[in-house]
Amino acid sequence: MKRRDVLALGGLGAGGLLMPAWFGRAVAAETLAAPLAEALKKPLADAALEAARGAGASYCDVRIGRYLRQYVMTREDKVENVVNGESAGAGVRVIVDGAWGFAATNTLTADGAAGAARQAVAIARANARLQQAPVRLAPAPALGEVAWRTPIRRNGMEVPVEEKVALLLDVNAAAMAAGADFVNSRMFVVNEQKYFASTDGSYVDQDIHRIWAPFTATAVDKASGKFRTRDGLSAPMGLGYEYLEPDRAQRFELPGGVVAYGSRYDMREDAVAAARQAREKLAAPSVKPGRYDLVTDPSNLFLTIHENVGHPLELDRVLGYEANYAGTSFATLDKRGEFRWGSDRVHFFADRTQPGSLGAVGYDDEGVATKRWDLVRDGILVDYQVTRDQAHILGKGESDGCSYADSWSSVQFQRMPNVSLAAGRTPLTVAELIAGVERGLYVHGRGSYSIDQQRYNAQFGGQLFYEIRNGEIAGQVEDAAYQIRTPEFWNACSAICDERDFRLGGSFFDGKGQPSQVSAVSHGSATARFDGINIINTARSL
Repeated sequence: MKRRDVLALGGLGAGGLLMPAWFGRAVAAETLAAPLAEALKKPLADAALEAARGAGASYCDVRIGRYLRQYVMTREDKVENVVNGESAGAGVRVIVDGAWGFAATNTLTADGAAGAARQAVAIARANARLQQAPVRLAPAPALGEVAWRTPIRRNGMEVPVEEKVALLLDVNAAAMAAGADFVNSRMFVVNEQKYFASTDGSYVDQDIHRIWAPFTATAVDKASGKFRTRDGLSAPMGLGYEYLEPDRAQRFELPGGVVAYGSRYDMREDAVAAARQAREKLAAPSVKPGRYDLVTDPSNLFLTIHENVGHPLELDRVLGYEANYAGTSFATLDKRGEFRWGSDRVHFFADRTQPGSLGAVGYDDEGVATKRWDLVRDGILVDYQVTRDQAHILGKGESDGCSYADSWSSVQFQRMPNVSLAAGRTPLTVAELIAGVERGLYVHGRGSYSIDQQRYNAQFGGQLFYEIRNGEIAGQVEDAAYQIRTPEFWNACSAICDERDFRLGGSFFDGKGQPSQVSAVSHGSATARFDGINIINTARSL
C-alpha cells in the first residue's frame, strides 16, 4: 500500500481524519441514490458564465458537481464503520489578462454561482500582475449539450447497506474457516455527478461510477508469534455493483493455484485462497537474493507501470512544475522520439476510454473528449500527457483530455490517464511463458515499494512470490522484492502474454498536488517476463 493510501485509509479508520475533504458531509444512505436536479445545472452554469464575461474574463469554465461516497469497514464478525458522504457545489475557473483564477461555492443558486465567477475574475486579475507568459489554450470544439455515463448494470449506491455488510461478513467468515486468524474487509463505492460548461459552447453532463472491495487475511503461528498476510488480488474498477457478482467466464486459473478475475470478482473465493496462502507463507523459505528471470502478473505489474511509466510521463513533472508525491521525472523533453524506454516488444498507451477502467470518462474536466494515444512505441518514447494549457509546449494542436479535479472545490489540473502495457502480438499463455524460465520468480499482487525523486530507481514487493525451476512452479518463497532502473527493467522485457491474459489493476487513491488531490486510475497488462532482474531479501536488508 502506498504512503498516500495509508494516509487516506488510516484517516478513515481512525475516525475520519480525512473524511471532510474526501467524503463531504455525512448523510443517510438513501440520499446517495438521488441524482442532482436536472433543472438546476444549466441555469447555474449560465449564470456563472455570464458573470465571468461581464467582469472581463476572456475564458470561463464551470463545474457543478455532486460527489457521493460510501465506505463500509468490517473485521471478522463485526462492522467497524459505515460512512455515507455527500459534497455538492460549483467551481469556476477563468482567464483574465492571460492568467488563471479559480473560486468555488457550495451555494447552488444563480447569485452564488455568479459571485464565485466574479471572485475568480478578481483572483485572475491579481495573478496577472505576476504572470510571466499568458495562458495559451489549445482549441476545443463547441460540443453543445452532450452526456456520458459509466456503463453499469447495478448502481452501487442503490444497493442496501445491509447487502454490502452481509457480503463482507460472509467473506470474513469464509476466510476464517479457511485458516485465517484475522481478516478485515472494506468496500468503497463512488459516484461523481458532474456538469461542465464553458464559454467555448460546451455543456457536458456525466455520471461516473467506481467500486473497490479490498481485504487483508492474516495467519498467525501461535507457537512463534510469527504472522503473514495476503491482501485481496482484485482491482478497483469503473463499474457498478455487478463487479462483485461472480461470473465464471471472468475467472482465470493461473499456475501456482492462483485465481485471477476480469470484470467480475468472486471476493469470497479470493478470501478463502488468501487465508490458505497466508498460512503457506508461514512455512515458505526465505528467498535467496540474486539475479532471476521475473514473471510479473498484472496484479503486480500495474504498480510498476503506474510509478515508473505513468507518473514520469506527466508533462508537469517533466517540466518541473510539479514535484509533490515523489518528485519530477528523468524523462526530459530531449528524449522524445529518441530515448529507448524498453525492448522492441514494449508498447505503452494512454487511454481514458477503456471499458471498466477507473479512468474511463467521456470527457475530462476541461470538456475535452477522451481518447487513446501512444506513449512508448516499439520501445521508443514518443509522447507525454498534456492538458489544454500544456499542448502548445509539445506543438500539439489539441489536449489529450488529462484534466481532472477530485471535487467541485478543487481546481482541475493535469492527472494521469489509464496507462497500459500492450499485450503481446503472438499467442502466448502464462503456462507457456513460465515453461521457458529455468530460474525465476513469479509474483502476484501489490506490495510495498520505494522510488527516487526522478522515477528512475525503484524497488517493488508483492503479495505472493513463487519460485520457478526448470519451467515449473516450485512453491512459495518469502521476503522478496525486485530492484529496477526504469529503462533497464523495461529493456529486459523478453516476453508478454497475449490479449487473452490482459487484465486491469489500479490505484483508487492516487495522490498528487499541493493541496493534495486524489484520483483513480487503471493500468492494464498481460503477464510479462523480465530477464536477469535483481532480487533482494527484505528480511536480511532490514
